[in-house]
Amino acid sequence: MTGRLILEDGSVFRGETLVEGSRFAEVVFNTSMTGYQEILTDPSYRGQIVIMTQPHIGNYGTYDGAEESHRVWVEGFVVREFTARRSGLGDGELGAYLSTAGVPALAGIDTRAAVRRLRDHGAMRGLITSCDRPDAELVEEVRRQPTMEGRALVDEVTCEAPYELEPEGEEKVRLAVYDFGVKRNILRSLVRQGARVVVLPARTPAGECLALKVDGVVLSNGPGDPEPLHEIIGEVRELIDSRVPLFGICLGHQLLGLALGGRTFKLKFGHHGGNQPVRDEETGEVSITSQNHGFALAGDSLPDDCQVAAINLNDGTVEAFKATGRPIFSVQYHPEAAPGPHDAARLFGEFLDVCG
Repeated sequence: MTGRLILEDGSVFRGETLVEGSRFAEVVFNTSMTGYQEILTDPSYRGQIVIMTQPHIGNYGTYDGAEESHRVWVEGFVVREFTARRSGLGDGELGAYLSTAGVPALAGIDTRAAVRRLRDHGAMRGLITSCDRPDAELVEEVRRQPTMEGRALVDEVTCEAPYELEPEGEEKVRLAVYDFGVKRNILRSLVRQGARVVVLPARTPAGECLALKVDGVVLSNGPGDPEPLHEIIGEVRELIDSRVPLFGICLGHQLLGLALGGRTFKLKFGHHGGNQPVRDEETGEVSITSQNHGFALAGDSLPDDCQVAAINLNDGTVEAFKATGRPIFSVQYHPEAAPGPHDAARLFGEFLDVCG
């Protein structure tokens, strides 16, 4: 069955339907070579259709336990060539995995042309569909959909109630993690380092968090635009005033910046993939990082007592900052990877040292 990816600029890309259905969402592309299962289950992709630039997808199947959350979050999945006969020792096949999740998927799409369109014109609203309605009619419907700017999606992905994870080995510190769409490998990385972790729903008041007498707080990744999250930003401001050590990751990094008086902006096509080069401004060391975000923190908006600690070598955007005289550090990238390189995994241990 023929399926289509339709963009708001009128572009139409035709291919083969892998999983039937229709979804409107922002269309982005991911440059990772592997890790499609982790990408599919990353809550930060809520509200987005993902195009993979790697042409062969599905090669090694799917694995139980590789998920980064309890479900698939992408709104649609687009590939150049789908490999139905896996070569790995996986527990399942990707097509069946997507079908069970009910996520529309297309193969046979000219992904190079689609990605060039997004790079030239920016991320766009789009539609993935297996329906047979006229192109022009669907383009107009796409243009009536909301943009990602102004969308507060955290409440759709956060946990419903607090829960606790025990450390591996000796307990070194007790941490609270605000779940704005937290990836499981962030939690795994913390407990491996010896942290007892209490995971909190996104709108937990700062007072309730501090009453737990934790040694530090992690603000997790998550989807959507950070600026509409006014109540959460207010709670982060209270955490800052308490002087408890804070570590922000991705959306958490942006929320920390906003709470300190900074501002964020929408990137042209975002950073989605496992090959983003980041330079430490103090040491000059370059790390290759995993990233997934469409918004960024404006470095010139930070207060004088905050220092840009790392920049993206592709576009110069802020990748990390720290506060002078206060235990506050945050990164725009994902030190836990999954998928991606582990160049920055050391940051979890460094944060535990600050908390301990």
